[in-house]
Amino acid sequence: MRLQCEVEVLSRLLPSCGLRGRGRAARALLSLGRAPGAAGAGIYLMVCTARDRGGARYKVGTAAGPGAAGVPRVPLSPAVCPQVQQNVERLFTRFVEEGKATVRLREPAVDLCLSKANVINLKTFLSAVRLAHQGNDTGVLPLSPLVPAKNSDVEKPKTKMIITSRRDYPLTKSFPFSLEHLQTSYCKLARIDSRVLCLKKLRKLDLSHNHIKQLPATLGDLVCLQELDLHDNHLEAFSGALCSSGLQKSLQLLDLSQNQIQALPIEFCQLRGLVQLRLDDNALLRLPCRIGQLSRLRFLSAARNKLPFLPWDFRRLSLENLDLFGNPFEQPNPLVPNIQLKIPLTLLECAARATVNHRIPYSCHLLPSHLCKDLEVAKTCRCGSACLSSFIQITVTMNLHHVAHTVVLVDNMGGTEAPVLCYFCSLHCYSQFLDMHLQSSG
Repeated sequence: MRLQCEVEVLSRLLPSCGLRGRGRAARALLSLGRAPGAAGAGIYLMVCTARDRGGARYKVGTAAGPGAAGVPRVPLSPAVCPQVQQNVERLFTRFVEEGKATVRLREPAVDLCLSKANVINLKTFLSAVRLAHQGNDTGVLPLSPLVPAKNSDVEKPKTKMIITSRRDYPLTKSFPFSLEHLQTSYCKLARIDSRVLCLKKLRKLDLSHNHIKQLPATLGDLVCLQELDLHDNHLEAFSGALCSSGLQKSLQLLDLSQNQIQALPIEFCQLRGLVQLRLDDNALLRLPCRIGQLSRLRFLSAARNKLPFLPWDFRRLSLENLDLFGNPFEQPNPLVPNIQLKIPLTLLECAARATVNHRIPYSCHLLPSHLCKDLEVAKTCRCGSACLSSFIQITVTMNLHHVAHTVVLVDNMGGTEAPVLCYFCSLHCYSQFLDMHLQSSG
């Protein structure tokens, strides 16, 4: 029986000598077995580390042979074991579900503190230690030979790998499952390697400077992913399925700059954990209409796109840094409205407005899916009421310092203003705004 984990050996005698007992845990291989050529029946726990591959041995108990049926077998609980002749005094298993446990030995007076272990393997190993302590038959115990560990057994798991050329990219060798940071840049990848999608511990994935055209939906299964860098690829879209996946809570940084994206999906604003978003040098014609839902967003750059205006929800953002330089923003003119108002309102429009205004619950089980999507992007009038397809639309000027502490100039003239869409649910609301606008400009 073997277990790979981190081990810290603490002597319980050091505090009585006025010495500190807390050290640093080391990657180790634990083996439970009988020493080669040992004459006795002692079962040992051997701890091998990179510094001591030969291992330190600690006696656990004495296993009975097949004919020793009279050996008493008293169960070992996580509490103190009453059998003094056995060497395991206590097992601490309160945090076993976190991959942690402690084996307290009588002689020598040490605690073996185990951590960062596979939970299933740890439970199996502790069960074997219990059996050895109880004096079970050697045929029952899953013993391993107590031999020196290999380098690969005690090396610290690799958590970071950086590949910056195609010739260094592994074609036949697997990626270490312990990876938390993977960079594969300048490798001319046309798609994301399926082996990468199996790295469930990934926190940072850098696929910049490749030829990736499409993102697989299974990318959303990397529930620990916090940073995703797709800078300088051939992407034409960002999947709505990814926005509804496990990335909703985990993803904090997303770099989609230097691609060919024209629009982001409606579901994009479900990535509520985003703190930093880079969209520079794409072909964006608009930003998501519900972008204000990204309440944690602090850094936004969408320079050198094709944005003619910003969505009304943009006003809800609270940014530290904003860069919208090089977009062909149109000149706002509140006196030239785009009138889509239908009078009288259709039954669908009245029902949609009532649903949104009164926050009536709805789902695809109650309404057709296309109606649900329409309700999700319902426009909001300045009076606070909703409007679906019957509205008056204008563009107004907004100083970007209202939403960001630091603003990169939007043009070479030193401007920090940009046009924002504004909607009205009725002629009454528009006329009220128009009166206020003419009074302020006059």
